[in-house]
Amino acid sequence: MSCTHHQVADKIYINANIWTGDSSNPQATAIAITDSVIVYVGNDYSAYKGNKTEIIDLDKKMLVPGFTDNHTHFLGGGFQLTSVNLRNVKKVNDFISTLKAYAASHSDDRWIQGGDWDHEAWGGELPTRHWIDTITASHPVFINRYDGHMALANTIALKLAHIDKSTPNPPGGEIVRDANGEPTGILRDKATDLLYNVIPMPSPSELDEYLQHAIQEAFEHGVTQVHDMSSYGGWADLATYRRARANHTLELRIYSFVPIRTWAKLDSFVKKEGWGDDMLRWGGLKGFVDGSLGSTTAWFYSPYLDAPTKTGLQVTDTNLLRQWILSADSAGLHIATHAIGDRANDFILSVYAEAEKKTPKKDHRFRVEHAQHLTPLAIPRFAALQVIPSMQPYHAIDDGKWAFKRLDSARLKGTYAFRSLLASGANVTFGSDWTVAPLDPIAGIYAAVTRRTLDDKNPNGWYPDEKITVQQALTCYTTNNAYAGFQENKLGKLTIGMLADFVVLSDNILEIAPEKIRDIKVLRTIVNGKEVFVRKN
Repeated sequence: MSCTHHQVADKIYINANIWTGDSSNPQATAIAITDSVIVYVGNDYSAYKGNKTEIIDLDKKMLVPGFTDNHTHFLGGGFQLTSVNLRNVKKVNDFISTLKAYAASHSDDRWIQGGDWDHEAWGGELPTRHWIDTITASHPVFINRYDGHMALANTIALKLAHIDKSTPNPPGGEIVRDANGEPTGILRDKATDLLYNVIPMPSPSELDEYLQHAIQEAFEHGVTQVHDMSSYGGWADLATYRRARANHTLELRIYSFVPIRTWAKLDSFVKKEGWGDDMLRWGGLKGFVDGSLGSTTAWFYSPYLDAPTKTGLQVTDTNLLRQWILSADSAGLHIATHAIGDRANDFILSVYAEAEKKTPKKDHRFRVEHAQHLTPLAIPRFAALQVIPSMQPYHAIDDGKWAFKRLDSARLKGTYAFRSLLASGANVTFGSDWTVAPLDPIAGIYAAVTRRTLDDKNPNGWYPDEKITVQQALTCYTTNNAYAGFQENKLGKLTIGMLADFVVLSDNILEIAPEKIRDIKVLRTIVNGKEVFVRKN
């Protein structure tokens, strides 16, 4: 019988080395698409070729499903691309001179934000307002550590927020003080809200601009979808994405999460507006148990080695958090909760277990964002409770440079336990936490496979027992992420009937030497069958 009309493809990518993510048809050389849907994956594509079919020869280049990033602060990332960048600063003098140059290039009194500094890069001394007061002119400054759990304010900013010697620490936060009790300018976790509350919100048009910057960054790195944990309170972020969707300027898929304390508002919103569509979805809630390891605010059972009086912070009142989770879960909403320290992870797993008992037949897909430091008993609980560890592998090769200062080796053994979690049957998913780490799945795969810290002091891997294979890492960025966002029937594998999201790579990621993975470039990014990025050189 001759080829029927509906079989003729709009485009066929041929001469490709395709990793499909589909165990029943793992490899192919051609993929055919019509509109936004895959109609064929295999080798003999002749039945799908018509007079008007566009044929793209990939010259044996590798083609994989589009990458999903499970955890971004997306609009903040777009903002960061145009703000002061202190991420690679290694010396105190460079910290000051970079900020000075940025302040001098803006002659108004706008707020200076962004930064993404890391005090561990210059030995661990925390910056203070005295370093920057004289160089920042009339600008109020509030620049965060790259993990987002600690930030530095100059004196102007502290005054605007009415923070002085007599200001008490808010629950879940800390105002760092000098020997005289004066604020140094460093605020930790919930104390940062005192400042964020006085910083003017960006205008809708500024947010729209941040979104477009961020989308371009995503496409250059082969990211076809992000799960966004918000930058501007969640609801302003969602409104920005909905504007873009209405204006037909949203070419990237987004799953938008809002704060868990607003679960009742989201419940009403979903009842009125539904759950979104394949490009933009909502219905997810993000909560926090604790802070971060870098800011010594992650919640542990035992004190920090370098801060023996501290075991971290509960960023949210744990009774409130538990009530919100149980209520939101009963309402049918999807819950993801940040937990870094071992005690924080145990706490959230116990709350999820309680919710599971209340509605045992429900498909919860509870997520623990980061799942960073786990006790040996916690690891098998993820699979047993069907809780998704939503992890960010680049953190391992970054934190691994200095984590030994904070934690003993018994605790570090359960840090970024990718292999142990996968072996126990957990549905591990991967992302970046951009801007904490680069919006770059290739860098994340490199980190998960090699665990070579960024200072090159662990050439065989930091806690190498937790290294995983390239194939496992690819699955965490594709198939597993699709499941974590309730999209396993539409995305994450290259099979007939799935949406046509895929990426072409410069090298065969499965065969290249692991230490060279980070040099792989994304050559093309395709979303919905449309090429949204093609590398020029």
